[in-house]
Amino acid sequence: MHKTILHLLSLALLASTYAAEPKIYKDKIEPHWFDSDRKFWYRNDLRGDRREFILVDAEHGTREPAFDHKRVAKILAERTGKEIDPEHLPFESIQFSDDGKTFQVFGDNLAWKFDFEKYEASEDKNAKPERTETPREERRQRRSREWASAKSPDGKYEIVMQGDNLFLKEDGTEKERQLTFDGNPGNTYKRSAQRDRLVGMQFEAKDPEKPTPEIYWAPDSKHFVAMRTRPGTERLVYLVESSPKDQLQPKLQSYPYAKPGDEIAISKPHLFEVAGGKEIRLDDSFYANPWSITDIHWEKNSSRFTFLFNQRGHQLLRILAVDAASGETKPIVDEKSETFIAYSGKFFSEYLDDSNEIIWMSERDGWNHLYLYDAQTGAVKNQITRGEWVVRGVDKVDSEHRQVWFRAGGIRSEQDPYYIHYCRINFDGSDLVILTEGNGTHAIKYSPDRKYFIDTWSRVDLPPVNELRSSSDGKLLCKLEETDISELHESGWQAPEPFVAKGRDGSTDIYGVIYRPKNLDEKRSYPVIESIYAGPHDSFVPKAFRATGGDREKLINLGFILVQIDGMGTSNRSKKFHDVCWKNIADSGFPDRILWLKAAAKKYPYIDLDRVGIYGTSAGGQSALAGLLTHADFYKAGVSDSGCHDNRMDKIWWNEQWMGWPVGPHYDEQSNVTMANRLQGKLLLMVGELDKNVDPSSTMQVVNALIKADKNFELLVYPGGGHGILRTKYGWQRLEEFFTRNLLINKEQTTAPKSVATAK
Repeated sequence: MHKTILHLLSLALLASTYAAEPKIYKDKIEPHWFDSDRKFWYRNDLRGDRREFILVDAEHGTREPAFDHKRVAKILAERTGKEIDPEHLPFESIQFSDDGKTFQVFGDNLAWKFDFEKYEASEDKNAKPERTETPREERRQRRSREWASAKSPDGKYEIVMQGDNLFLKEDGTEKERQLTFDGNPGNTYKRSAQRDRLVGMQFEAKDPEKPTPEIYWAPDSKHFVAMRTRPGTERLVYLVESSPKDQLQPKLQSYPYAKPGDEIAISKPHLFEVAGGKEIRLDDSFYANPWSITDIHWEKNSSRFTFLFNQRGHQLLRILAVDAASGETKPIVDEKSETFIAYSGKFFSEYLDDSNEIIWMSERDGWNHLYLYDAQTGAVKNQITRGEWVVRGVDKVDSEHRQVWFRAGGIRSEQDPYYIHYCRINFDGSDLVILTEGNGTHAIKYSPDRKYFIDTWSRVDLPPVNELRSSSDGKLLCKLEETDISELHESGWQAPEPFVAKGRDGSTDIYGVIYRPKNLDEKRSYPVIESIYAGPHDSFVPKAFRATGGDREKLINLGFILVQIDGMGTSNRSKKFHDVCWKNIADSGFPDRILWLKAAAKKYPYIDLDRVGIYGTSAGGQSALAGLLTHADFYKAGVSDSGCHDNRMDKIWWNEQWMGWPVGPHYDEQSNVTMANRLQGKLLLMVGELDKNVDPSSTMQVVNALIKADKNFELLVYPGGGHGILRTKYGWQRLEEFFTRNLLINKEQTTAPKSVATAK
């Protein structure tokens, strides 16, 4: 019986592989602006390989055909002697003259110029369309770094190195004056590759053989800051490549990879006066234990410099100011948290030198917002944004008009709080304008002069809607396109359903999505599989429309209900919501996820909670196995791919940010290795032998613990595979076969489920 079902499964997989993917049309717009950015044209590709060209007058809010398609087709047919269909015009691009009286069309070996008055055409084979660039919103999370330079701004001096010490060299001479005498391999002024890796900086020395210092000069060239580094322990991870392509014998690979608790490279600033050739001593009590010190920033008048200090443990983040003459150091911004500061995803600072201000991002009031600081005194002048919603990112700081353009989540309280909307606000917190409106998540494209924008918004259950709006007030100027999904409907496609249920506290809304198979029979019972990723650095439930789910859709159409949920501990909600993950990664939001699934099953009785599966990759692989180990009464089968099963085995920056530092007993208590003896359900572990994202030994240590506990499980080690075996064809097929065998086939079923036999 099992062989019959697996044979039908393979036929279903084969059919789904070769089935033509249904297409969607008019889902996005690529505008080509002209006439001083008051007009643009775009092309619609339509069903049946048809196409049309549309002209939009943004100033007057009108939309119409860019030209008479039938008339152009007739003229081209007469001139070329070929039959031309006005819905299948033989060109892809057009171009309007500045005065709007003529336009050109461009195709393969074809270029014709038309005038609008008489539609007379002239051929110009040498003409080529001009390339136009449309600026998109700026995905900006932090100000640009001021990169170090060994040469002074006035060109008179250069800092060079001999051994581990600094020397001052005057331009045009060979004379070098030694500035430091305390440099040594254990405390060096050489730029540290180890430190650069730690803080995500990239630097390539012009001469790899020549020691390079990291120097930040004052604008007047009278002072400079040099970073001195105490190297940390350089941990190497070793991998065995069992089946290299270029030789028979295996290869040993190694690479640097810091893990939680490791001794890290510590770099601190040292201030020097050029004239006297002396160091001005600094008191480092305000930055004694750095995870990183970055963003060295000199004021224009050279009176002081500032830098960003991130304390190890990520509970203290400061901007510190240092007086150039005296070396006096004081905090300007002093951000503290009892749990963690999500510096990797919720950090923004903008120095406004002309007004001596800083824009700073913080969750201090329980929500991620922006604050305006007096850069001289360190006083908060005012909170720029406020409310029970979050700033998702800053796109533009307009210091001239004293405005911030930003993205927000939850700002329209009647909508899903994860939907992204675009906004603008004054520095003083007045005149908040929400530029986008539709009930969905938004992405926008500005006109080159930023006066207009094209807003494309959608939901998982609503295809994209394209609108033209005014950047001044968000007013709708013109509806452009609504997506054509007729082919999807004809294929039997089931729209995903956004679903909301209460979390563990009985009051917080938990958001997720339900995917159903084609030809759903509500009288049947369907196993449910959760695709999990609970990494605290973001939220992960899809919000925008997608035509097809790729491999995921094949799984659904085998006869599974698929769900995806953002439980507590993930990002982009309140600070309280996020804090659930603090020293608590193993939680993975399971109490919320299970309540959500129970609420879904109550509303839809065909969801069978006696057959619940779970799968995930990386942190999702860790959570998938944790679900089986900590909630064995609920999750019956799981696929854990490339999991970081013990947070002490994974990358340092990610794990110390959420699990804290120093490494404490909670690391061990929440390890899947420690909990492996609890396994009751069915488990498939996957790992790539050359995974450089998560140490593959993390998976093998789970394997060791399971063997010692005498537990049954399945294991796929993928030779030559990297991070994410489920992204491979073979890995995904194994997942489908595993869940079919363990969730679709049960004692009551004696024949193949209808959905398996008919899946396409």
